[in-house]
Amino acid sequence: MHTSHHPPQHNGFVREDPWRIFRIMAEFVDSFETLSHLEGAVTVFGSARTKPNDRYYKAAVEISHALAKHRLAVITGGGPGIMEAANRGAAEAKGKSVGLNIELPFEQKGNRYANLPINFHYFFSRKVCFVKYSMGFVYMPGGFGTLDEFYEVLTLVQTHRISRFPLICYGKDYWGGLFKWMRATLEKDGYISPGDLDLVTVTDKPQEVIEQILDYKRRVGPPDSVPEAFA
Repeated sequence: MHTSHHPPQHNGFVREDPWRIFRIMAEFVDSFETLSHLEGAVTVFGSARTKPNDRYYKAAVEISHALAKHRLAVITGGGPGIMEAANRGAAEAKGKSVGLNIELPFEQKGNRYANLPINFHYFFSRKVCFVKYSMGFVYMPGGFGTLDEFYEVLTLVQTHRISRFPLICYGKDYWGGLFKWMRATLEKDGYISPGDLDLVTVTDKPQEVIEQILDYKRRVGPPDSVPEAFA
């Protein structure tokens, strides 16, 4: 005689996972409510390990300061390093300095320059907020997290799930090898289409970053509707 038996973990799933949905919903509701008031924003990604005397830290401060002066909010992951630098530049320009902070066992600790901090437990809800409210993306040198965000947003633009926002990689020394490999391997062997890499600008000039984003703002303006990817 067959008796159905559910393993213990199934009962745990039934009890816990449906309730977890409410926590996820709460993160979206809270963050959407706060960020929906931004008139235009740029997200800056980069390493949590970059020190204040580093040239990339200083460049992130300069870029973010200028963007804030042009009434653009600056969004970061809320932590130290490049994130702190970008939040610092925006805050010192008296602009909106947003920190989407994530709970991590190491590295991540909210920086004091984010005057609009939002805390997340889930990586994926935080990721949505980086893209949903931004009209440009700046990638400073960083680790796995920076590369993850770079490829994720690039894929959304490549597949026309979001608009062709400015995607700017700052630091030719850092990014040069990756782009050389992508052209020699991905593009040459047909894994991406000709022209896909033209969706990205690689530069060493803070002014070029600022001008490209301001030019996009003049031509297109901030997003006034939910991107298709998040509709």
